[in-house]
Order: sequence, then C-alpha cells, then structure tokens
Amino acid sequence: MTLLTTRDLGLTFAAPLFSGLSLTIHPGDRIGLIAANGRGKSALLACLSGALEPTHGEITRARGLITGHLAQDIPAALSAATVEEVVAGGLTADLAETESWRVGLVLDELAIPEELRSRPLGALSGGWQRMAMLARVWIGGPDLLLMDEPTNHLDLARIGWLQGWIASLPRDFPLLIASHDRAFLDAVTNRSLFLRETVSRDFALPYSRARAALVQADAADDRQHRNDMKKADQLRRQAAKLKNIGINSGSDLLITKTRQLKNRAERIEQAARPAWRESSSGAIRLDPAVARARALLRLDGMPVPAPDGRVLFTTGRKWIGPGDRVLLLGPNGAGKTRLIEALHAACQGRETEGLSVAASLRLGYSDQALTGIDGDETPLAAICARSDIGDQTARGLLAGAGISFDAQGRPAALLSGGQRARLAMLALRLERPNFYLMDEPTNHLDIEGQEALEAELTRDEVSCLLVSHDRAFVRAVANRFWVIEGKRLVELDDPEDFFAAELARGMG
Repeated sequence: MTLLTTRDLGLTFAAPLFSGLSLTIHPGDRIGLIAANGRGKSALLACLSGALEPTHGEITRARGLITGHLAQDIPAALSAATVEEVVAGGLTADLAETESWRVGLVLDELAIPEELRSRPLGALSGGWQRMAMLARVWIGGPDLLLMDEPTNHLDLARIGWLQGWIASLPRDFPLLIASHDRAFLDAVTNRSLFLRETVSRDFALPYSRARAALVQADAADDRQHRNDMKKADQLRRQAAKLKNIGINSGSDLLITKTRQLKNRAERIEQAARPAWRESSSGAIRLDPAVARARALLRLDGMPVPAPDGRVLFTTGRKWIGPGDRVLLLGPNGAGKTRLIEALHAACQGRETEGLSVAASLRLGYSDQALTGIDGDETPLAAICARSDIGDQTARGLLAGAGISFDAQGRPAALLSGGQRARLAMLALRLERPNFYLMDEPTNHLDIEGQEALEAELTRDEVSCLLVSHDRAFVRAVANRFWVIEGKRLVELDDPEDFFAAELARGMG
C-alpha cells in the first residue's frame, strides 16, 4: 500500500532548493531526511503536509490520508495560550465540541506534567514547548507524521523518552523526520533520504550505514563520470584523425564515420552525470592562540549557585590544561549552564571563590542563545568590530561561513539559526582564544557544520569546556568527562554509562 508519492517534485525560492524528487512512503517507513541548513528540508515537509505548493511536480496522497506536521517554528499567536488550549487547537471544530476529553489523554501519553498544562506556552522551556506542539499534532490522529528537528532543546532523558515513544508506535506507522542528530536518526529510522538540489539519494538504511553507502555511491558516480568523459574524449580524437584522412582522400564514407563518432561523443557527454559535489554551507574554523600555562583553569571547591543563591553543587579539585576537551554532563537543572556562566564571569575578571584563572587564558565564549552576536548588528559590522582585517577580507570570511553578500549588510537577527551559529564561530576565531566555553554549540548546526566544528576542536592544543546533548558530537570531540552527581562534580572515564542511564530514565 502506498500512502504518499511525489513525482518529479521541485521547489525554487530565490534559487532551486531541490528538483526531480520522486519519493514513495509506505506503511512502516521511518525515514530520516538529511540535508545542510537552507537546502529545503523544512520546505519539503511543508509541501508534503499541504502547507506549501511545490514549484513543479506532483504529490499523490492516499484517499483520506491525515498528515501531522511538527514544524520547527512555533506561531507567535500561540505563545499566550495555555498548553491545554494549544493542544485542543489541534482538534477539528466538530471534534473540539464533543471530544475535548482527548486533550488530557494526549498530554498523559506524551508525559507532559500536570503543573505545566495550565501555563502559557511561551513560559515553558524550549523542550516542553516542542512536546506541547507534538501533542497538538498528535491529537489530530495523523496517519503520517512529519517531524522537523524534533530533538531541538531536548535533554538526553527527553530524547530517550522520544525514542521510546516512537518505538512504541505501531510498526506500520510511518514517519518522516528531518534532523541533524545523528545518534537519534540511527535509533529511530530505517530509511534515509539525502535531499539534494538535483539528484537526491534514498537508502533503506538508518543514517550511519546510509551515509557510508552514500559515500560509496558518490565515488562510483565519480568513477563512471570520469570513464564516460574519457571515452568521449577518445571518440573525439578518433573523429579528428578520420576527418583529416577523409579530407585528404576525399572519402565520403570516412566523413560520415567522423560525424557518427562526434555524435556518439556528444551523446555520452550529455548523458554523463558529474559526481555530486556538496557546495558547502559555510566553513567553521577556529584559530586558537598558543596556551603557555600548564593549567588554564584550576577549580578548588568552587560553589556553583542557583539564581536564588542556594548551592547546586561544588566542583571539588579539578583543572583544565592545554589540549583538554572537557564535556560537562548532567540532567537539565543540575547546574551545567550555571557553571559555564560562572566561569565566563570569572574569566572576564570577576573574583570567584575556589577558582584560579591563568593570566595567559584568552576566552572564547558561546552560549545557547548566541547572545555574543547582537541581533541588530549586521554580520559585517560584527566581524569588523572584532578585528582590523578590513571590509573586503571580512566579506570573504563571511562568504566562507555561508553568509551571502546580501545577508552581510542586514541585521543578524534575520539570519537562520545555522547562519548565526557559523557567524558566532567566526567571531570566536577572530578573537583567537586559547580556551573555549561552549553551551550546546551544535544546537543550530547541520551535520556538515557539526563535523567541521568537530575537526577544528580536535586539532592539537585546542582546549574547551563543552555542554552538549549531541552524543555523536560528544564522542567525536571530548577527551575528558565531568558529570554533576548530586552536589558533586565527578570525573568519568567515558560518557557511555551516563548516556545509557539518561536515555533509560527517559524511556522508563
């Protein structure tokens, strides 16, 4: 049975996002949708949901198919509504009158706490807002669920809960999930669609195995293209030789043969498909200064306070030296961000009990909200203010970070989340720190950006303290692990037991 089919689907805004997409969704398909930021994932989901008309091609849906669409953005009009009102809004008008009792059932199913249900949506954390919007979609009884970055703002326990919830759905229930969370995609999908401008790729495999198959397929395309072009070149050389012989001998047969060879070469060249070359959405490069101190930070029983002044935990004796890439673990509310904020203040000169900062430390800081970049400031002004490199060099760096010439002169608030993240990384690079404090640095980065940041952070002598729920990123980058346990900060040999416990806590 086919639930939804696209044929030669394409979408163009200022530039083509994708074209020639033919996709069939069957019961039981759990499809991961993968592409760089700005390459059409959200737009494709909007097309499939019926919210957006494609530029060309057609979409065929099974009769009576109900599609649920969990979008990334939350409509501003819902911010003041309570969670219960938001969820009830997912019912059709006729059902809202007679079956409002479904609201409580769905909130229970999605484990949204009672105390949150009467609060305005805008007063909730980003993670609970995502769960409330999922409840709004789910209450409509969809036959196909489209999910756009469902793990955004979720901690590991809640990601574990979401993985468990997906696993508990009927085996034939289909999903299409756009996500940059590689570990999540591996856990919940059985197909992977790599969305591309011209030739998208679809594999009946979860992300990691599909990515390996994609690399092999692209390499095979590259070999085939080179062979085709070599063959066409040989035919053209043969044609040139026969042409000379035919002209000199006056042979009409050789002239005809020459024309045939040239036509064959042209057909081969026209049919030859160049191997896919991903046009980068922007490089991420860090340029750390050399750290001279043996220890950049020394913690000696530093108390970490909550906003109301009570002590969340104390650090004990810890240190961070050149080349240490420390991951800070702990459930939401344990105090991870509070420690990052306290270290940030201390590195800027605030005297802090139980903390020593090396004189040679140069700080690079990135918080979850990317507040280091003023939304009213233009990207060009932001970069020029941090260095004396000049406008032309700054424009080249911004273009390399995936920020177009037109966008460079507009307020940074108009950039996408991924572009703002890349701008923040570029600003850090120009400050040439030797120690990075980063709170959820991959929140807005696509997989390409995550891998670029991983490569930069694992260069020799880069030192950092990171908070992240992205398991793939953590495994690639960190070489030391701290976890907040109760009122103490404890060092672990590796993070896997913590990951397993947090995921199990969410699933339980």
